[in-house]
Amino acid sequence: MFNFALRRLPFCARRGARGRSLQRLPQPFLPACLSPFVPAFVPAFVPAFVPAFIAAPAHAQSVIAEATLPAVNVSASPAATPRAVDPNLPASVETVTPEQFNNWNVVNTEDVLKYMPNLAVRKRFIGDLNSIIAVRGTSNTQSARGLVYADGLLLSNLLGSSYSFPPRWSMVFPDEIQQVDVIYGPFSALYPGNSLGATVLISTAMPKKFEATADVKAFTQHFSLFGVNQNFNGSEMSATIGDRIGKFSYQLGVNHLENTSQPLQFATLAQSGTPAKAGDTPVTGAYFYNNQTNAPTVVLGVNGEGIEHAVQDQFKLKMQYDFTPTLQAGFTLGYWHQTYNSETSSFLRDANGNPVYSGKIAIGGYEYMIPAAALAPSLGHSENWLYGVSLKTRNATGWNGEAIASYYDIGNSVARTANSGAPGNGPGTVIFGDGTGWKTLDLRSTYTPATKQAGLANHALSFGYHYDNYFLDNEGYNTLNWRDGAATSFANAFTGKTQTQALYAQDAWRFLPRWKLVYGVRYEDWQAYDGSLALPGKAVPYSDANQHHFSPKASLSFDVSDDLTLRASIGRAYRFPTVSELFQGKINGSTIVNNNPNLQPEDDLSKELTAEWAHWNGVFRFSLFQDDVKNTIFSQTDTTVIPNVTSFQNIGKVRSRGVETSYSGQDVFIRGLDLLASVAYTQSKIIANAQNPATVGKYFYRIPLWRADLAATWHIDERAALTLAARYSGRQYNTLTNTDTNPDVFGGTSTYTVADARLTFKPTKQSEIGVGVDNIFDARYFVYHPYPGRTFYVDAKLRM
Repeated sequence: MFNFALRRLPFCARRGARGRSLQRLPQPFLPACLSPFVPAFVPAFVPAFVPAFIAAPAHAQSVIAEATLPAVNVSASPAATPRAVDPNLPASVETVTPEQFNNWNVVNTEDVLKYMPNLAVRKRFIGDLNSIIAVRGTSNTQSARGLVYADGLLLSNLLGSSYSFPPRWSMVFPDEIQQVDVIYGPFSALYPGNSLGATVLISTAMPKKFEATADVKAFTQHFSLFGVNQNFNGSEMSATIGDRIGKFSYQLGVNHLENTSQPLQFATLAQSGTPAKAGDTPVTGAYFYNNQTNAPTVVLGVNGEGIEHAVQDQFKLKMQYDFTPTLQAGFTLGYWHQTYNSETSSFLRDANGNPVYSGKIAIGGYEYMIPAAALAPSLGHSENWLYGVSLKTRNATGWNGEAIASYYDIGNSVARTANSGAPGNGPGTVIFGDGTGWKTLDLRSTYTPATKQAGLANHALSFGYHYDNYFLDNEGYNTLNWRDGAATSFANAFTGKTQTQALYAQDAWRFLPRWKLVYGVRYEDWQAYDGSLALPGKAVPYSDANQHHFSPKASLSFDVSDDLTLRASIGRAYRFPTVSELFQGKINGSTIVNNNPNLQPEDDLSKELTAEWAHWNGVFRFSLFQDDVKNTIFSQTDTTVIPNVTSFQNIGKVRSRGVETSYSGQDVFIRGLDLLASVAYTQSKIIANAQNPATVGKYFYRIPLWRADLAATWHIDERAALTLAARYSGRQYNTLTNTDTNPDVFGGTSTYTVADARLTFKPTKQSEIGVGVDNIFDARYFVYHPYPGRTFYVDAKLRM
């Protein structure tokens, strides 16, 4: 695709227009203040990727050229020095900085992505544990098709690929974010095949002198649907303290979030045609509607995830030590603890006004049978630890290297569910997830030439090694007291591990003054092992699996003028199956579903044409893209066998193609008006599917045809700013057969337009007050579950 990398503009102008990470630009741009980044070369397979500490794939030289940048303050925090997007990235990149999102309604880290082009976050409420990113042809249940890094530490939960495996956003405070870059597509050899959708790189700031912050937020929404009509409230408090003492710097932060969600799920039954019988309990209070397939449906009450009360506590410590001006070590310790309690309720009342939770009932003269677990509540808690160490060099030119190791430990995880919705502490199940987590190691070496160095002046090189190991250990038991009772009889257990090792090399070669070729290859060796299923009196071991693949990449760019660049990119990527897709099933009676130890990796060929044009105090981007994914991994029903089998399966081929347009600029039309705008069209269709032929030619799951975002911030003066924003998502389907013809109801996936607003005021240089509202017109829209109603925010910040 064509991609405008504005290499011939002064660097400060490019970053100011694209990411607004610099101070406000005089009209039309800041003067040339930074020299262009000049690439360097070493042949793609030089055996000695020796000359430095080998660097990690998500930080340092890949996204940052910090050693060449002067200090430029962008906020009240002296630590917030802007960082440069690597001009050698062979893909479309969108950037957001605190100067932008500090004027939005941001509570959790994932909120900073809410207006990014052709990207959406499946966030059902503030504090949602299942916030998944969806981008281009990747739906909001394909979590393993996205990567999230914070300062080089992997936050993506690649134990599975569904809404249950979101990135660990809570390991980052929004207030510590310095910049977020979103890289679209798998065009860089520096990242694994999980970059098929997008790679999110979060950079955080470290103090340069003593600083402290305190932040308090409160939020409330009114929600009305079926038998629920009430307010749901929450709050968040955070504080940080940090300093730089000689060569040592540190930052310590704490955060406490508490919130109650709107109802997330309702208990429903198909409308009955069976006449009521003697002995059936007559009830009132039921609600009727046509569901997503237009079938008449009865709503019994709030069930499943119900009305979720979430409490989350976070602690984070970051330390850095500069051994020399060019050698730096870092350490990160993150702790996140969360508890949840999902309350359920029955809308049904008998003749005496008592709630009814199960059994045979009569509604309007017809008989219904309520399963015992239809209105069952649940609760749980977990403790999560993140450990990270890094060592890197920061030479302005020549060789640099980086080593990053991380370990994510789910040290204490308990999920409890009742067997019945009846009040009390009756029997239920408890699942322990202790001992689950992942560890990673990334080594990279990069070469950046001096502008006049002979021989290598037209090349830049990155190469390195990657290792990851994911391990799953879930054990389920029956209990006599579902709320806090001890485990009694064994129910089931799932265990398994995956391991990936990779070598990669990438070169950026400016072979003519206006032409540049970025090419590379990634070799990945993946294996799954120690997979097993255990049932009472029975153990089922799974065979080990192994795959290895080469993923070549190439990108050719041409600077048409100082303001316009075109790029064509192509890349192959393999997304390997996760532990949970391979080994973790669900058990319905004696039937095991939703796991498949014989899965093949997703095989993707992505293409992109992009153009970027610096004009009107900003940057326009126009992109065409196409992803052809063979062996797409998705949970579906195999209709070619009897009885039908539901499991994670390989869908023969899914093709996604589309167009993106975006604009990001400052002082647009009038001084002080900043604008983000984007419109994207994506058509994602199933081309081949031998296990379910009825889906061929249908639109893929939850990929909207259209997405559009607009965020306009008017800086009224130096102390006040007003933001008006809107998000639009078009038609999409909640089934592979596209049979959900009534999408804008519970159980469907809605088309929606949502408007947001926020006013920010700074009484002093050290204080800030904000008031805002999301979903101004109280749209009722669904991602199967209802999204929040109109939500009001108020917050106050202090900085020292």
